Amino acid sequence: MTALKKITAQAKKLCEQLKRYNYHYYVLDDPLVPDAEYDRLLNALKAIETDYPQLKTLDSPTQRVGGEALRTFATVAHVVPMLSLENGFKADDIIAFDERVRRYLKEEKIAYVCEPKLDGLAISLIYKKGLLVQAATRGDGVVGEDVTQNVRTIKMLPLKLRGDYPDILEVRGEVYISKTDFAALNKQQRKQDSKIFANPRNAAAGSLRQLDSRITASRRLSIFCYGLGQVSLADFAATHSAMLNKLQKLGFPTPPDAKSVVGIDACLQYYDTLLRQRDQLAYDIDGVVYKLDRFDWREQIGYVAKAPRWAIAHKFPAQEELSRILDVAFQVGRTGVLTPVAKLEPTNVAGVVVSHATLHNMDEIERKDIRVGDTVIIRRAGDVIPEVVAVVKEKRPAKTQKIHLPKCCPACQSEVMRVEGESAARCQGGLYCVAQRKQAIKHFASRRAMDIDSLGNKLIDQLVDKQLIKHVDDLYKLTLTQLCNLERMAEKSARNLLEALEKSKKTTLSRFLFALGIRDVGEVTADNLMNYFGELAKIQQADEEKLLQVPDIGPVVAQNISHFFKQAHNLEVIDSLIHLGVHWPKVVVKQTVDLPLAGQRFVLTGTLAHFTREQAAEKLTALGAKTGAAVSAKVTAVIAGDNPGSKLTKARTLGVKIMNEDDLVVLLSDK
Repeated sequence: MTALKKITAQAKKLCEQLKRYNYHYYVLDDPLVPDAEYDRLLNALKAIETDYPQLKTLDSPTQRVGGEALRTFATVAHVVPMLSLENGFKADDIIAFDERVRRYLKEEKIAYVCEPKLDGLAISLIYKKGLLVQAATRGDGVVGEDVTQNVRTIKMLPLKLRGDYPDILEVRGEVYISKTDFAALNKQQRKQDSKIFANPRNAAAGSLRQLDSRITASRRLSIFCYGLGQVSLADFAATHSAMLNKLQKLGFPTPPDAKSVVGIDACLQYYDTLLRQRDQLAYDIDGVVYKLDRFDWREQIGYVAKAPRWAIAHKFPAQEELSRILDVAFQVGRTGVLTPVAKLEPTNVAGVVVSHATLHNMDEIERKDIRVGDTVIIRRAGDVIPEVVAVVKEKRPAKTQKIHLPKCCPACQSEVMRVEGESAARCQGGLYCVAQRKQAIKHFASRRAMDIDSLGNKLIDQLVDKQLIKHVDDLYKLTLTQLCNLERMAEKSARNLLEALEKSKKTTLSRFLFALGIRDVGEVTADNLMNYFGELAKIQQADEEKLLQVPDIGPVVAQNISHFFKQAHNLEVIDSLIHLGVHWPKVVVKQTVDLPLAGQRFVLTGTLAHFTREQAAEKLTALGAKTGAAVSAKVTAVIAGDNPGSKLTKARTLGVKIMNEDDLVVLLSDK
């Protein structure tokens, strides 16, 4: 066999493999190989076709990736018009449709096929001798746009048919983008400061009409096929359900939720089921479609001017409606993030009266140019909080009010800070803010912070809800009587809690700093602050420039620390804590460079016998070392206890030194 024949056979084999894998992945939902293997085979085929262009075929899997930009879209006249469907909005409309069908056919019970009504873009696909030669949009039903090059990028769609097929076959379906891919696309669009799509249908339509098919290829479009155009129906199949089965055998993805039923009651039951499942589906639908199953009955009933008499769309309640923004308020979340919320003229969206909608953050407000007084599109999907999708600029009145971020927290009047480069704005009154109260107390009492034993989350909720504590210092003011009056709190449990509170007063400066809940100040940063300044007063008085001199503290963390200690409310709570007896031993400040483990990094993993990982980390830090959770080549050693997990494996892979607990004890005792 010559070299060219070998290469030709190899290319053919790769094509067949990749087509088979595509069919199982997209049509049967039964992946045969992992994505990495598929990519390797595809790259091998690309390499062959680059070296031997004559081996590249129209139906090659490599031809889905997009080519050169098109200058314009040619028009395509549909041989068989692409008609629209009549709509029904109530059950009565569907019952009337069924009565007309039964009366015309003189039948008691009618077999229908029920399908989800995809919210995408209708498409016509023409295959000649099994090869895709043309794809066109619906357009006006008579003339559409030629989008063949873009449709070829849809991986779910066969470029060459499988099995037996007519010489000419026109298949019709819907191009859509899944909810997951839509979210990923908009995320990427935001990163690139490009157009944000309002909904998946707009994203699919915009992607299919790209002049550069390489852009279309990057958008991960999908398709379901559910109908025929140019083909003899009688020769192809006798019923719609049989046609769907045959389309799937040819390689086409068909609606997975399609169902054959008998009688209109079963149709309405299908509608109710899909309406309940609507938000769990991977794709957007705006209703269901009922079609006569038998093609000979369809021929008998025929068509009206723009729609078939044998089918009807049963629409779901709209998920998007128009409303007007009356005002905007800012809500403070449990972590201090301010979320703008629009007050709306009450509007019925998907069967629910909506009077408020989230605006997400100031970046979204600025990007969409949302103002008080604007008419906006409101979207509500299932239990998701209603959101403002877009502004209808044509309806903007002469006078509107721009939306501004408040300078002070609406809950506690502390300063609001928005770090450059971040979308979120946050209240800085973490110890005082009523909106952050429960979160602040839970963090303060946690094991790695003040370590208040017996004070669980449910008890904190009860104490706050009964207004026994407002801020963390109120914990140390609790009395036995107050605690005994709580639900499920016996005297012994109450005394245990009071003892735990008393015990927690003796702490360390680094633990206390961590317990304050300053944003981005974790245990390591708290240790660094303690070892650098030695005193709480010096940390409170340090400006951002001084804080930047602390190891591992950057501009954002320095800003967060500085702003936290500028809030009078926070200082009041800290002073109260100290007055109530919270204390720590005096810190002897040592220059890190003079410490025995200066410049060394350690990662602790697994369970230690002689002390906890936190205690071991504190001892290592006191000797100048740095501790962390990530294993890298820069780590001095990984200290492994029992059941160490994946960190030990990674250390071995990277060739990082591994120590056991005995090694750690020796290391600490030698210093």
